[in-house]
Amino acid sequence: MKTIRWAVLSLALLQGAAIAAPVEAMLKSKNCMACHSVDNKIVGPAFKAIAAKYKGDKNAVTLLAGKIQKGSVGVWGPVPMGPNMITGDEAKQLATWILAQK
Repeated sequence: MKTIRWAVLSLALLQGAAIAAPVEAMLKSKNCMACHSVDNKIVGPAFKAIAAKYKGDKNAVTLLAGKIQKGSVGVWGPVPMGPNMITGDEAKQLATWILAQK
């Protein structure tokens, strides 16, 4: 029985990694990592800080996807984040990934 549980857990972790890899590649290809990092503020806030700020917000994915796509200013200080050439689906994938950071 323990073997089956470990197999299921391992499969779930592998699937999570398989999903995360394309999103992490998108973070780099869309130049998100030029201003953000997972743990530390660079120009913009750390992804973990964003996840903490919006924790529990039912509309967070939609809200963040809009900010990713259209840009934003004033939420984290005076430095604006410009709009990104990204589809709505890509923005939602990125927002979902960001909100999962802990």
